[in-house]
Amino acid sequence: MKTKYIDLIEQTFDFPQEEFQLVENNLHFHDIDLMTLIRRYGSPLKFTYLPKISKNIQRAKKWFATAMDKHGYAGKYYYSYCTKSSHFEHVLNEALKNNIHIETSSTFDIDIVEHLKAEGKISDSTYVLCNGFKRDEYVGKIAQLINSGQRNCIPIIDNFEELDLLGNDIQGNFKVGIRIASEEEPKFEFYTSRLGIGYKNIVPFYENAIKENPKVELKMLHFFINTGIRDTAYYWNELLKCLKVYINLKKICPTLDSLNIGGGFPIKNSLAFDYDYEYMIEEIVNQINQACREANVAVPDIFTEFGSFTVGESGGAIYEVLYQKQQNDREKWNMINSSFITTIPDSWAINKRFIMLAVNRWNEEYERVLLGGLTCDSDDYYNSEQHLNAIYLPKFKKDRPLYVGFFNTGAYQESIGGFGGLQHCLIPQPKHILIDRDSEGNPNTRVFAEQQTAGDFLSILGYNKPKVVESKNLRKKPMANRPLVIK
Repeated sequence: MKTKYIDLIEQTFDFPQEEFQLVENNLHFHDIDLMTLIRRYGSPLKFTYLPKISKNIQRAKKWFATAMDKHGYAGKYYYSYCTKSSHFEHVLNEALKNNIHIETSSTFDIDIVEHLKAEGKISDSTYVLCNGFKRDEYVGKIAQLINSGQRNCIPIIDNFEELDLLGNDIQGNFKVGIRIASEEEPKFEFYTSRLGIGYKNIVPFYENAIKENPKVELKMLHFFINTGIRDTAYYWNELLKCLKVYINLKKICPTLDSLNIGGGFPIKNSLAFDYDYEYMIEEIVNQINQACREANVAVPDIFTEFGSFTVGESGGAIYEVLYQKQQNDREKWNMINSSFITTIPDSWAINKRFIMLAVNRWNEEYERVLLGGLTCDSDDYYNSEQHLNAIYLPKFKKDRPLYVGFFNTGAYQESIGGFGGLQHCLIPQPKHILIDRDSEGNPNTRVFAEQQTAGDFLSILGYNKPKVVESKNLRKKPMANRPLVIK
């Protein structure tokens, strides 16, 4: 009878897989021995495996090149990274090794762009696509970037007022894009995205505000839907509507030469994950090519803004099971030495699924459990609602430590969790390490951030600030409270 954890995994999934292998009863991730990391750095532990970022970028570039070659597509492909997925310097440094471009979302993003530019990691020719709802400070930063010579900085117009705001601050001519306000899936509580300009309003907006404006050149049409790029009738229908807008605009706007299909590539959230990236890219390229050919207009250059796809699969978190609580006849709670709310907030906020595997003790019997975090919040757990299946782990034993890994957590978790700031119930952010490889392919690690301390929290909360001593001569009664003396 097969009752061991390894039996369960091999019967349920195709295992081992490209990034996961079992060596001497311990889990390896991209050939990195996770137990070695635990012995060296302890747990809880977060890590970023940097080579995965470059690998995914190169995969996408190859898929688009292959599809364009197959269909004789005359346009070019540009890969851009949307920084909101992870703003960290080590992420940008790794991504920019691959000749990519940048998409920004808010004011401080531009400061990051200027920092990267000062260090020579991007150039004046790098595309900087500025999305998001723009108010004065963001507009000013975009204008500053364009005025300093960033000739391929393209603000994506999100509402009718932004064009005038940009024109007032930008000194010379500039390029813009327009974001389409796509229609949402029927299950949404609203019909149209709050972002962008409606399908029917885009051509009139161009004719009334851009066509005769000598400073402005319409370069790009931007298309994005919340569900991401998926093989559904909804996605293909919205793409075709977008192409109709592009074709109508192209016929009256010769400067329009780029279509930004946004981001939204899914990432692996289970060992049973199945997504045909190559088919989707080939079909997108084919649809654009065919629609433009039938309308007798030039095909656009294609831009993508992949965020989660770029960085998501590079991240992971490791916890130790501290204790098991038998709460009733059926439910066993394995308590981890951290908090899901603190470290992978998407797991409780939006029931996001991540790959979860035991790190050690694969050759032992398993049991069904629930995973609980350390906070006193009833939502600090991870169970079958978030996970693809019920959670099974090697049986808890007090004298045999059990470690659990969550994988592909690299996008959004640090920014949503408030990295370096206050955490729920003051559960500290764990130590974070970076894993890279040298020129010979050997792994090397370094600590990016130590685990938060009580002193870190106390400083944020104001307890460690120096006290201001009031001068004695200021302790007089206020003038209004003094008795009125008449001489």
